[in-house]
Amino acid sequence: MIASGLVYAFLESTIEGKLILIALFLASIFSWSVMVTKIRFLSFCKRQNARFLDFFHRDREPLRAYASEIPFEGSNLYEIYEAGASELCFQMLGSVDVDDSFTSRLAVADKITPAQLRAVQAAMERAVGESALKLESQMIVLSTAVSGAPFLGLLGTVWGVMDAFAGIAAAGNANLAAMAPGISGSLITTIVGLLVAIPAMFGYNYLVTTVRSMLVQADNFAAELSSEMEHRFVELGSPRRGGF
Repeated sequence: MIASGLVYAFLESTIEGKLILIALFLASIFSWSVMVTKIRFLSFCKRQNARFLDFFHRDREPLRAYASEIPFEGSNLYEIYEAGASELCFQMLGSVDVDDSFTSRLAVADKITPAQLRAVQAAMERAVGESALKLESQMIVLSTAVSGAPFLGLLGTVWGVMDAFAGIAAAGNANLAAMAPGISGSLITTIVGLLVAIPAMFGYNYLVTTVRSMLVQADNFAAELSSEMEHRFVELGSPRRGGF
């Protein structure tokens, strides 16, 4: 009954209403594709973050993961770590290359100054910002669907009702049988607009919450990594040699 009612309403809608329905259908495709893609991407990112943190916290050696060159593709935390570790190596060794002599060169390298540490922290801050942009990408599609689809559907309904009353006035026949097809055809755009907006709203709220928690985790990790590097590789007192 519901399906037949929607089909009848679609057939009775005006050309303008059908164009709006097509636009809403395309918006639904885009919003669902973004939701599915982002959910899969964030789930993969969280799994890779867990793998990286497990490896990083095994022995508390800040440059162990960088020296091992184990890939953690998809982990935003590893991207932040790699940015900070490569800048630290550049400040200490003058090079970011990891070769057979990396461990020995690091063992005899001088510790860095607090000013050099600030350069390392700046590199991590840039990585955190880039991570935020990547995690929040395409969210505008969902927010547009949530806010725009109901208004687009309402536009189709108002337009259809206006045309229906104009036709009734021109025909001079104001009975329910004459009004029902036009009203039915106009209301379908509001229904479809809500069908597009409601799933997008739930998906958007879930993704926003997930992204925010991951950004907080990224900020906390950057602060933790900065503290570890400061304790091990920054010269705060008398000159000493750094170790790995």
